Order: sequence, then structure tokens, then C-alpha cells
Amino acid sequence: MNSAILLLSCRDQKGIVARISDFIYRHKGNIEHADQHIDGKTLFMRIQWALDNFIIQDHKIAAALKPLEREFKMEAGLHFTKDSPRTAIFVSHHTHCLYDLLLRYQEGQFKCTIPLIVSNHPDAGKIARYFGIKFVHTGDEVRALRELKKEDIEVIVLARYMRILSPAFVKRYKNSIINIHHSFLPAFAGGNPYEQAYARGVKLIGATSHYVTAKLDDGPIIEQNTVRISHRDSLDDLKCKGKDLEKLVLSRALRWHLERKILVYSNKTVIFD
Repeated sequence: MNSAILLLSCRDQKGIVARISDFIYRHKGNIEHADQHIDGKTLFMRIQWALDNFIIQDHKIAAALKPLEREFKMEAGLHFTKDSPRTAIFVSHHTHCLYDLLLRYQEGQFKCTIPLIVSNHPDAGKIARYFGIKFVHTGDEVRALRELKKEDIEVIVLARYMRILSPAFVKRYKNSIINIHHSFLPAFAGGNPYEQAYARGVKLIGATSHYVTAKLDDGPIIEQNTVRISHRDSLDDLKCKGKDLEKLVLSRALRWHLERKILVYSNKTVIFD
């Protein structure tokens, strides 16, 4: 069944939730999920309703909501659960996240279509062929953008893509590029982070998924997780645990993005239930 999802933010005022609920009720919609959060004086809201008896056609709902948006000065986005955003995966020579995403995709865990894998290394080519997905081997951003346009891509996942994207590239896909990277406590910069962490005897390692911005690794955080490290863990154990974390954190971030459960504000995110 198709449902509509409205994501909105605006100054918190009396009557907003009631007016939106009344709009859905008057047009024969049935609310399936509703969640809201107030940060200071700003209201953030996600509301989802069934469209099987809704009397406004899908393509006219956005226009019908405009008077409410103007009245409350909302920033709003309307989405539909029937949509399947076209998603591309960028990867370098570390393929564990790529494998995990494609297996989850094959099992139907992601509401999207993945028609394209881009890599600056040839290693992922055989994986793409196995899953029947177009593979483009290039490190050239201009060519990558051309392929993204050709495939009508809406979402990009950097599944351990070890290259920096230009500000122009990032701007074109604002809040639609999801990255994963290790995050250690304490943090270890530069190459060989696991080796550095092992040498220091860390007791905790982690992973962070975030939206990509022009400032490297400084985008709004979507999900994080950590795992304990013991003195019994070898360097290989650290790497294995780190990879498991990266797969879990990245898959959660992508799923929440596709389910329209994220609102970005002030370089932070609201993740709705």
C-alpha cells in the first residue's frame, strides 16, 4: 500500500499538529505514524498516512499543502513509500561494506534501486557482475557525474570510497551522500589507524556514518556505534570488529535515509522513530 510521508520543520506554534492532522482527516487519510521533536523554538515533525482512500491524487498533494506551509512558514518535503530512489554505491579497494549493502539489498532490506557501482579500483568489478549491476571503473569526477546523470541517481553511498569529493559535486547532491568511516577514542589521524590503535592498547573502537559536506568528515552525523576491545584482541581482531561496525552503521544510515526518517538542521540530524 502506498503512503505519504511529510517531513517538516518550522517555528514551534500552537495548532500546527492539529492542523496537519485535520488536513489528513478531512481528505480521508489514515495516520499510520507520527513523531515530533522540539529543539528550542523549532518544531521537527514526521507524519505518515495511508493513501488508499485519500481523496487528493498523489501528484496534487504537495500543492494542497502549500497554504499550510505558507501559514506556518514551514520547510517541508513530501515523499511516498511507493518510491524507490535510484542509488549508486562508490567504493575503493575495501569491499566489505559493498558486499553487505548488496546482500541486504538483495534480501529487500532497502527500499531503493541500485543500478550503478563506481570505483577507482577494478576490484569491485566482479562483485558488480555477480549482482548484475553496472560497474564503472573511474577516478574521474566528471565521468562519474556523467554516469550518475545517465542513471538518474538520487542517493550516493560512499562504502569506503577513499577519495575526496569536490565541493561542486557535494553541492549537487546535498544531504544525499552518505559516508562511513572509523572513529576511535582516542582518535587516530592519518594512515593505518588500526595499527595506531592497537599500538596504544585502546579499549574502544567505533564507526560513524554521516552526510557528506564540503568540509571533510564534518557533515551531519546519522549513526554511530562502538565495540569494546580486550587486551586479548589481536590487530586482526580489531580490524574484523571495525569492519563489522562499519557495515552495521552504514546500513542503518542508508535504511533510515530511504525510509525518510531523517531531518537535517544546523549540521545535526533528527532521526525519527
